[in-house]
Amino acid sequence: MAIVTRVPLGFPTPSFSSSLSNASQCHKHRHSLVASSSPSTTSIRVPETSTLFSPYIILSNSSNSPFLQKRDTKGFRRVKVVSAAMADLAPSTVLVTGAGGRTGQIVYKKLKERSEQYVARGLVRTEESKEKIGGADDVFVGDIRDAGSLVPAIQGIDALVILTSAVPKMMPGFDPSKGGRPEFYFEDGAYPEQVDWIGQKNQIDAAKAAGVKQIVLVGSMGGTDLNNPLNSLGNGNILVWKRKAEQYLADSGVPYTIIRAGGLQDKEGGIRELLIGKDDELLKTDTRTIARADVAEVCLQALQFEEAKFKAFDLSSKPEGAGTPTKDFKALFAQITTRF
Repeated sequence: MAIVTRVPLGFPTPSFSSSLSNASQCHKHRHSLVASSSPSTTSIRVPETSTLFSPYIILSNSSNSPFLQKRDTKGFRRVKVVSAAMADLAPSTVLVTGAGGRTGQIVYKKLKERSEQYVARGLVRTEESKEKIGGADDVFVGDIRDAGSLVPAIQGIDALVILTSAVPKMMPGFDPSKGGRPEFYFEDGAYPEQVDWIGQKNQIDAAKAAGVKQIVLVGSMGGTDLNNPLNSLGNGNILVWKRKAEQYLADSGVPYTIIRAGGLQDKEGGIRELLIGKDDELLKTDTRTIARADVAEVCLQALQFEEAKFKAFDLSSKPEGAGTPTKDFKALFAQITTRF
């Protein structure tokens, strides 16, 4: 009767029968003698972690004379390796909140277009907003100020992209022809404290509870200056509350990427050189704006690279035609040294 066992190259074989006897009782490697397809053959199955595996087998015939033979590479071991590789390539489920906004819509659309990488979800505030972006079943309606309403959208996701923000409205009756500056206000229940602080805190808490692997939060440059004009809009101190939410995320323990965008423009993306900064330094230059489409792309790219995790940075771009359009996002994120 022939006996087969798998061994590493260079495995000592002075006493084959002794090795086989020990191998059949080895608890360390957890292999055992199992019947092969041939009634005259017995083989030793070796698990993936065993040091006994090699591309060769020791074969012993009825005269107990061992010899080496190359193993069949279509064996059971390879199936597990392929399955693990396929699992690693499974698309990530990503939720973008504020998906009805001008930047959020772009992020949601990009996620949908890259279905081989992502399973897209969106969160909007109203049924009207849901219909505006297609009304698909992967768009949830919820109120970020109500933590409980976020649970259905967040359960089962791998990553969260936060693009919610309070939006000031212009007071009616302003006539630009008369000069002066317009006045702004926030609707009741939609002040920055409620949306940019409580609402974002609710999202971070829900994501953490659901085991989300990464949160990308889009904020604004200007948060280092309490006197920034944006804080005076509707007396909302919007940058103060945004900064508070950013700090909460940084302290949460969840891997994060905080993107503080410059002035947002409704222009084509992918045709400008992107600039990374910190502490509002870019606001002191002539390159203080960025296309919404470029911000959206950076959000998605941040999900792809370890270099983007536990980072916070300002983001703007050079004018179109100046510099080289950014394509290497890993290198872009590698520039960042600030955690907050």
